[in-house]
Amino acid sequence: MSQGLLPYTIEVVPDADGLTSRAGLPLVLETMRALGLDQAIAQHVHLRERQSGYTETAKIEALVLLLAAGGDCLDDSVVLQADGGLGRLLGRRFPSADTLRHFLYTFHDEQLILQAQAARPAGQVAYIPAENAALQGLARVNTALVHQVAAQGRGTQATLDHDATLQESHKQQALPHYQGGRGYQPAAIAWVEQDLVVADEYRDGNVGAGMENLPLIRRAFASLPATVTAFFFRADSACYDERVLKWLADLHRPGGPQGPIGFTISADMTEALHAVCAAIPEAAWQLFEDRPDETVACAEVEFFPGDWRKDAAPLRYLALRIRKKQGQLFATGSDTKYLAVVTNRAGAVAALIRWHWQKAGTIELVHDVTKNELGAAVPPCGRFGANAAWYRLSLLTYNVLSAMKSLALPPSLSAARPKRLRFALFTLAGRLVTRAGQLRLRVSRAAEELAGLIAARARLTLVAQSLPAG
Repeated sequence: MSQGLLPYTIEVVPDADGLTSRAGLPLVLETMRALGLDQAIAQHVHLRERQSGYTETAKIEALVLLLAAGGDCLDDSVVLQADGGLGRLLGRRFPSADTLRHFLYTFHDEQLILQAQAARPAGQVAYIPAENAALQGLARVNTALVHQVAAQGRGTQATLDHDATLQESHKQQALPHYQGGRGYQPAAIAWVEQDLVVADEYRDGNVGAGMENLPLIRRAFASLPATVTAFFFRADSACYDERVLKWLADLHRPGGPQGPIGFTISADMTEALHAVCAAIPEAAWQLFEDRPDETVACAEVEFFPGDWRKDAAPLRYLALRIRKKQGQLFATGSDTKYLAVVTNRAGAVAALIRWHWQKAGTIELVHDVTKNELGAAVPPCGRFGANAAWYRLSLLTYNVLSAMKSLALPPSLSAARPKRLRFALFTLAGRLVTRAGQLRLRVSRAAEELAGLIAARARLTLVAQSLPAG
């Protein structure tokens, strides 16, 4: 009797370590090894309670592989465990979900939570806990990746884009966020030219996006390699804070690169700024965009918030006027809305605004990819530190895949999202054979011509050989 509607029969074999359905996935591990991340993990992450079992390096590599393969939770590791051929290619059996879960728990420190709560000013509910040594070590591993990737191209310009995102969670420990649900609100900063995340900070859902962003911004600039000589920064109104603005505008800023940092930041539309924008003469507005249902015009205005003029050079305020057509109204009941961008850069108003809006295709894309394709949308447990590690590992996975695309893969995959990489590369079928004591992976000629797996491995070998000794 036929098993199904198509003319074939499925046979289950007891030992499947001669086959793999993920012949391209080990390329992710080879990318990590080529960039020296195994050495960086061994140097910066020390968590094992005993010296037996999987090392920290093996567990972090496994979590990156799990996320790259499309796993959304730790229990998805059983799928990779079941691929015996993949285990042979990796040189070890894939760790269990319980092993990886216990590993993530070690990134949590309840004492740091209590300390942050105790340090809150009277009447303040939100707080940002400090990171334990394990989380800090994981950040240093990511910085090591950033430096190694940048060294391949000797990047000299860095545009850093900042943005926060929401992680919905129904776990008991998750706190309410501004959209009415519960979850977490981490922030991240991406290096645009290299397509790499350089810094992140995990936060509870009730921590406003504008709370204490300067420490994260300073860490992001500190993570850049010494080859960078031109610095830029973009952010939404979460970073419209006097301390952030003054630090960016200060040519001798403490704890950051010396010299200019060209920036654009969306400004809060306060009553004072709104009044200034509304008073702009019609002749001063220039057409920016003519949309089907609204017209957008731009202009430069003179505005000095707070005590800005007392101790800092003046900034430029670029105004946008969005006016509805044919009697349509915004939710406020008005047909006109104003937006503004503050900057220290010279140049035409329209060009600066378009440059500012490019952030939608950089850090906001990182959030989209990591949350929808690399597991970042699903915090694994109720422990804050473990969730912070999971999020940071998702960003590390993003960086590893970005490095793999720029350093190893063919041009046809240079802009591929993770789901495309899984379809075209990671899920290649392969047969494993041993000849003269050497393990060999056999893939079809057609699949190899599309994926370029052999050439990619050769390029990564050259990258590994370029690493400094030790």
